[in-house]
Amino acid sequence: MLTVGIKELKDNPSILTKGVEDKDEYLFISKRGKPIAVAMSLDNEVFDHGFKKWVLIKAYKKGDLSLGQLSKALEQSYSDTMQMLGALGIAVIDYDLDDDMSTIEKLL
Repeated sequence: MLTVGIKELKDNPSILTKGVEDKDEYLFISKRGKPIAVAMSLDNEVFDHGFKKWVLIKAYKKGDLSLGQLSKALEQSYSDTMQMLGALGIAVIDYDLDDDMSTIEKLL
């Protein structure tokens, strides 16, 4: 386990990748001596217990991952991923109705 301050990480971001290259290692990130985050390899066995799926779905919900990226990371088909998201109540297609109506009005 390594600990790195956020300022040090800002000055030398390669510390992050070096700190998690080994799948069993993790890195505490601190701010003013207080731990604020943990970084670890996605190959770490803790992810086998659902954490990886949770992180990936959260990233999808925030718009950080596309449906294709999520499917690939979860090693699932698009169809299976869309069904899973639907079962979780997460929108697969996120359109703004007002924008769509405005576009339709312009086309008419």
